[in-house]
Amino acid sequence: MAEKVSDLTAAAWLEHMNEQVTSPPEEPGQGLASAEVLLSAEVFDGEPGCIAMARALADGFLTRLVEECAAPIGEHTRSDLMLAVSELVTNADRYSHGPYLLELEGNARLISVTVYDSSTAMPVLYAPDPSRLGGHGMEIVVALCDRLTAERVPVGKRIRAEFQLST
Repeated sequence: MAEKVSDLTAAAWLEHMNEQVTSPPEEPGQGLASAEVLLSAEVFDGEPGCIAMARALADGFLTRLVEECAAPIGEHTRSDLMLAVSELVTNADRYSHGPYLLELEGNARLISVTVYDSSTAMPVLYAPDPSRLGGHGMEIVVALCDRLTAERVPVGKRIRAEFQLST
């Protein structure tokens, strides 16, 4: 499917996300090149304080990315990335009931935030509803990132949010 998010109606987007669990398709030539790529990862056990530790890992990673790769990360981009990390790690913490891995990878063009957890249940993206209590995490991540993928892997699932950086 070669449709961009902007080409889809809200209902079609929800159907697309819930059936394919991929948004929008990767363009040829996109992705992280091997040169100048930073990687940081940590396993969390779900104990109290893990979400704050994941945010601290992400904050340090973003600082390194600016210093070592001259990545153009302003306060708005940093806030979006930190919120996406919070939402993805909170979901893994809440629904996997086991260890989960946060992996951060980036260069001066692209940052990916990936969470692996032990649950095989795929995320569900609900239609926006301000009166609904809870269930807004994936809605928030989709609104923040440029591409979101979720897929089952042998240990459970992998959810990856990608952020294009403007240069």
